[in-house]
Amino acid sequence: MHPLAVEDAVHAHQRPKLERYGDVLFLVLKTIVYVDHEKVTATSEIVDTGEIMVFAGPGFAITVRHGSAPPLDVVRRQLQDDPQHLGRGPAAVLHAIADMVVDRYVEVSDAFAGDVDTLENEVFSPDLPVDAGRIYQLKRELLEFKRAVMPLVPALQRLSEESLPQIPPKVATYFRDVADHHQRVSEQILTFDELITGMLNASIAQLGVQQNADMRRISAWAALIAVPTMVVGIYGMNFEHMPELKSPYGYPAVLTVIAVACTVIYRALRRNKWL
Repeated sequence: MHPLAVEDAVHAHQRPKLERYGDVLFLVLKTIVYVDHEKVTATSEIVDTGEIMVFAGPGFAITVRHGSAPPLDVVRRQLQDDPQHLGRGPAAVLHAIADMVVDRYVEVSDAFAGDVDTLENEVFSPDLPVDAGRIYQLKRELLEFKRAVMPLVPALQRLSEESLPQIPPKVATYFRDVADHHQRVSEQILTFDELITGMLNASIAQLGVQQNADMRRISAWAALIAVPTMVVGIYGMNFEHMPELKSPYGYPAVLTVIAVACTVIYRALRRNKWL
């Protein structure tokens, strides 16, 4: 096996890709595991990634797993139960592994959709605004999902085009089915990305609207307090000649004026929905 491919397989952290070294194909797949959680928080881990590297050559198929990549005993049993497909050689093993990985993509995508729907309902509910950190964390996890899925498109396209001598035409047909499932997941990821971006913008807009409403209430109460403050301030200047200063009805008259003025202002503010 080519030393560059062996180096990639040993050190991991590779992007999904398909490389050809002579008569040996080297396929790198990113695996995705959905992490169960009660709800999305600002620190939630939603997806966990791993890697599977596959060497497929004349009469052999070698796999190398890293991280949270699932064991391949299920794939082995499926191939043993289908000797006709297994008889097509290492290409059939390559297809079975890619099919298993992409099927996991579909499962994770469906589970991820539940998180997106839940958070979207919370964002547009009349309750308290959703913490933007939760939305951003969901977007970060989606980005990790996207990095695992999207780069695999060219590899599946080459495997399904019958352009590689290592892939028999009948196996290429199976790869086309895998590519279709992968395309579905890719489209869902793009949809999730748009929805989460919309949620983030809506959350920020709601926060701005709430702040404007709070400022209006504060301004309204300041206007109500300003009237008695002004009147009391004037009568607190202690000038000798002031209207109603020595009248027995001066004090209740001033209080009446303050009450009437505050009532008029309060009704005006309520009519304009500032309070």
